[in-house]
Amino acid sequence: MKEYTLLAFVSAAIAVMLDKRFKTGLLKRREYYIFLLVIFCFKLLVNGYLTSNIVFYDPQFFLHIRLGTIPLEDFFFGFSMVTVAIVVWEYFKAKERSRI
Repeated sequence: MKEYTLLAFVSAAIAVMLDKRFKTGLLKRREYYIFLLVIFCFKLLVNGYLTSNIVFYDPQFFLHIRLGTIPLEDFFFGFSMVTVAIVVWEYFKAKERSRI
């Protein structure tokens, strides 16, 4: 079973659902996608180096689709980690504003 693939896609789906549930509208903002592009550029540099020289993936756990040396699943995990962090931040920031 492709556990890494499954977890990567589930985490990305959870990130999207959290944005909808908390009504932050993050995924509708242009600046979010610009920020994501910057993050992914650095990901290409750092993760590209790591996955070419240091970190090796067991082929039975991922799809074997790579962008350079980086497995596709790494991008989904990166998307979900960044998105969940910002969604939670925006949610609590809005909640704090409504209290004032």
